[in-house]
Amino acid sequence: MSEIIQETIRYPASRILDVAKALSGDVRVRILEALGDRPMSVSQLAETLGVAQPTISINVQTLEQVNLIVSTQGANREKICSVTCRSIQLDLPSKPGEGLHPTEEIYMPIGMYSHCSVQPSCGMAGKDGSLIGSQDDPRVFYMPDRIDASLLWFAESGYVEYYFANPLPPGVILDEIRISAEVCSEAPAFREDWATDITLTINDLLVGTYTSPSDFGDRKGKLTPERWKSGTEYGMLTEWSISGKGSRINGVPSSPTTVDMLNLAFNKPISLRFEVREDAVNQRGLNLFGSNFGDYPQDIVLSFIRRSEHI
Repeated sequence: MSEIIQETIRYPASRILDVAKALSGDVRVRILEALGDRPMSVSQLAETLGVAQPTISINVQTLEQVNLIVSTQGANREKICSVTCRSIQLDLPSKPGEGLHPTEEIYMPIGMYSHCSVQPSCGMAGKDGSLIGSQDDPRVFYMPDRIDASLLWFAESGYVEYYFANPLPPGVILDEIRISAEVCSEAPAFREDWATDITLTINDLLVGTYTSPSDFGDRKGKLTPERWKSGTEYGMLTEWSISGKGSRINGVPSSPTTVDMLNLAFNKPISLRFEVREDAVNQRGLNLFGSNFGDYPQDIVLSFIRRSEHI
């Protein structure tokens, strides 16, 4: 125990919010109190605090993430928890953005788009693999249940557009923006030789067009529910990025659009559109995967990478 506990842990300004959130819960504070004198297992913590064991486990994980607790494996593979320090020191931010992480990420569920234009075949499925509304009915894309979608698709041309908040305050210089999503083409059932051109725009500026080679259904998606038997199973995790030197798709130059050209403002939303354009060479629809479908446990991820210096 004495080898683990430090007198003080110092956190940089970029960790203030994480530490504050970890200490904001009553159960987490009580866990730290209980561990003040000796290590305890998760089951012992649950008994001591009178809290359900799953709740203890979740709160222990939160404290582990900010290094206030360290865990080891005890007898019978039970998790043994210990505190790591006697006090903490927080460096307060003194410049714009200093209290943020070097990379700020926003996760957007695929059903939370703001605008869309789709035509049959089209539809949505929930995380259990069941259809949301009726298949091939564009009205489904305007139903409230769309927020639960884990897979959405449309044939030929169309788009879904999302509005993101800008997490960076004025005065912070942005180095790069990255957009990550799992996508593929859309064919009846599925089809391997079925290329489609998926274009991403931000604030109506072209970031780049990714040509998906296929509507993938040759195997089960790693996360796709067993109940889903309608063909499309997984996509390709694709990354669009915009820096001061231009835009790229999976590291390959795709357009001259730069971060400065996006004209981002703290008080204005950022529009992000996935589109198969009417003039696309390969106009074969789109499948967009959420965190419970396909091969990757994520929805749409928008990342903001800031510079270390500020104006």
